[in-house]
Amino acid sequence: MTEHPPHAPAPATRPTASPTAAAAVDADAAHLESLGYQQELKRSLSVFGNIAMGFATVSPVVGLYAVVQLGIVVAGPAWIWALPVVFLCQALVVCVYAELAADFPVSGGAYQWTRRLIGPKYAWIVGWITTCALIFAHTTIAYLASPWFFALFGWTPTPGRVVAVAALFLVLCALINAYGIDVLKRVVDLGIAAEAVASVLVGIGLLLLFREHGFSILTDTFGAEALSDGSKAMAFTTALAVAGWAFVGFDACVAMAEETVGAAKQVPRALWWAFLSVGVIVILNAVAVDLAHPDPAKVMTGEDLDPVTTAVVSAFGDWSAKPFIVVVIVAFVACALASQGGGARAMFSMARDGVLPASGTLRKVNRRQVPIGALVVDLVISSAALLLGLRASAIGSIITFGSSALYLTFFAIALAALIARLRGTWVPRGIRLGRFGLVVNAAAVVWLGFEFVNITWPRTILAPPDAPAYQVWAAVIGIVLVLGTGLAYLLVARPQRALEAAAREQEARAAAAARTTPIAPTGSPA
Repeated sequence: MTEHPPHAPAPATRPTASPTAAAAVDADAAHLESLGYQQELKRSLSVFGNIAMGFATVSPVVGLYAVVQLGIVVAGPAWIWALPVVFLCQALVVCVYAELAADFPVSGGAYQWTRRLIGPKYAWIVGWITTCALIFAHTTIAYLASPWFFALFGWTPTPGRVVAVAALFLVLCALINAYGIDVLKRVVDLGIAAEAVASVLVGIGLLLLFREHGFSILTDTFGAEALSDGSKAMAFTTALAVAGWAFVGFDACVAMAEETVGAAKQVPRALWWAFLSVGVIVILNAVAVDLAHPDPAKVMTGEDLDPVTTAVVSAFGDWSAKPFIVVVIVAFVACALASQGGGARAMFSMARDGVLPASGTLRKVNRRQVPIGALVVDLVISSAALLLGLRASAIGSIITFGSSALYLTFFAIALAALIARLRGTWVPRGIRLGRFGLVVNAAAVVWLGFEFVNITWPRTILAPPDAPAYQVWAAVIGIVLVLGTGLAYLLVARPQRALEAAAREQEARAAAAARTTPIAPTGSPA
């Protein structure tokens, strides 16, 4: 059944292109129209451009900085074994995402996919959670990026200055995003090229030339399990929660589906390439930092809060500090750009169905075919959330909630796909894994259910010393608030009515067309 949202906009003018490229763009536009939408965004990304968006959002440098210090604290150098476990389990999720992206190459995958798999009410809640998680992800990225600018220029950071620089960082990213997908792609390409080359060279250099320890250290916990009541199993479970933060963001490839040429074929490929390349680099560098760090015990006691920089500078010398900071900043820029662009497109995708407050504003597209309305609203909300950074413990709550909400989104999508498979209402057509697909889907649901609970579980070990109770329970409180407000809006405003009415209208048109179609005589071609 094709669902046409009310008030579909007129098709955007297609830019001049070669006959082959023009035919591909026309085919993509026709596929998109069969899914209920006209082509509004500029479709110009190649598969490599789409991979760049996913790579930048997952970001090996940003991901590594998010997990290394906490990983060593909760499980010692042995924490790195959590990374390949999470990597392999997240590969199950990528399998499901690739199947869905091949059948439904539409921006705003979480909302669009679940709408077709389960229905509009379920989809609205999933889309709402995803939108909130993505907006707060931009806040987190900008806040964590800000101190690096102070380190580069030798400025003295204060909470107010860190928030101000983070806000300017978000504004700069929004300006680049607003200028169009082609400019965004060029900036992101430069960023990930520098990040990938630097990451690989640094990781290999540390492993081959600057090892301070033997490989046996990779199985040593240094007694970190004492923080988990002496249980190594619980320490490793906590390490799994930490490692989960390093393998999110690959769904940014899906966010750019309507701007990718040959999306049904290329987006699934991009998902895999982005996920695999980042995963390998993260694991490589995590092992390298473990082996090259001069004194892991200082990380565990809190004397060294930045083990990655410590390992790099102690190995390559003080001269490497500034160049390394530049690489980190470049990585944060690329990550924030791609993440912000994906968040705006997720919001735009829901708004064009008229299911969000102020949908008329959120669905606006500028002359460069960028969802400018959603981009501006995204910027305003994520910048306002930075005010929580005036209290470090409060920004920590945003970080914890964002990770939990992203895994809840993964779980909701995988569960919807599994239910639709079992009902027989969705049989993948673009990528066919047969019965293997059902097994993979079920395994992904089990994994994501476990990891969502694992990340959301309130742990004092993952909070700063003497953190207030609301930060320890931040993920639980955040999920309850977002779900509560989403359900309240669903009950009061009933945004799903527009979709249900459009579906009934389409069914009526299809039935009328069937009644008026003449039956071909026997033996003659239909």
